[in-house]
Amino acid sequence: MPYPVYSLFRRVRLRLGAFALGGLAVACGGSDQLGPSTEGAPAAGDSLPAPAVPTDSTVIPADSSLIAPNALTGGSAPGIVFGTFDLDLSLLGSLHTGALRLPTPYTLPLNLATARSKGARLVLRLSGSESNIKNADGTFSLTKWKTMVNRFKTVDFSGYITDGTVLGHYLIDEPYRAARWGGKTIPQATIEQMAQYSKQLWPGMITFVRAPPSWLAGTTTTYTYLDAGWAQYASYQGNVTTWITAEAAKAKLKGLGLMVGANVLNGGNGSSGIRGTESGKYAMSATELRTYGTALLNQTLACGWFNWSYLYTGSTYFARTDIKSAMTDLSNKAKAHVKTSCRQ
Repeated sequence: MPYPVYSLFRRVRLRLGAFALGGLAVACGGSDQLGPSTEGAPAAGDSLPAPAVPTDSTVIPADSSLIAPNALTGGSAPGIVFGTFDLDLSLLGSLHTGALRLPTPYTLPLNLATARSKGARLVLRLSGSESNIKNADGTFSLTKWKTMVNRFKTVDFSGYITDGTVLGHYLIDEPYRAARWGGKTIPQATIEQMAQYSKQLWPGMITFVRAPPSWLAGTTTTYTYLDAGWAQYASYQGNVTTWITAEAAKAKLKGLGLMVGANVLNGGNGSSGIRGTESGKYAMSATELRTYGTALLNQTLACGWFNWSYLYTGSTYFARTDIKSAMTDLSNKAKAHVKTSCRQ
């Protein structure tokens, strides 16, 4: 039988009692090093730092009584979400109005309570690390995926879904990329099975997959349980307006909603001079962000925006003055966007 999330608060609080205040200070502000800083911003030609360890691997106590409520919940916030993958919780606010998080059963309460207190919107990847959902040969295991998702099956998300704090469930990343899954793509029909399983546990939760609608449409599969695809732009995909217009058309063809965004770390055309996290790739310049972002957010079907990714920058890219200015412009465009549901 489902139990409300505040039950998790109590369990974690009892387990970690004396550390609650200290843990909350680290995760939601204080003197931690995860927040952005204007110091050490990379100049042209600098490289982004090496990947960091995901913060959600640490057990963090959650106590909802320590977080002041905010009358502006995710559902009543203007426009559509302007979010970032793996964003540190302390950065949720007027610029980053949402985040994609990979919680554990222990960190979930703090994720939810902090997002609600800031009027933010979360997309949750409940299956955890990819290493836990693969067979020995590296291929995808639906059985293991269900086992990981089942860690949360007794959580009652309904209140967070109703007020807009939880935007949806991120089923899996890049199922179309064979190299990521032991040389075999994950069939579209399997994605629909995953969405169906999610709906059995949480009927009101929107289901996402980070796969472009053009790939999702390349099948006879009818999507009854999958709600939305994900169009993440990088400069190598060609003219941004042409590309997103085609992706939106495919989403409409399959009756899917559309999340948009950009690979801001490795999707640039080189004009920024900021080397990305992968060899031979570059982060987007402020000019690129404005150009690509404007085209993507001009799509009325877009139900939200997500940057990839905060985790792998060491916060330096997001701390640059020019990048912060461009992202503020895009965040304002997202707020001015017509409210669009990710469930079409």
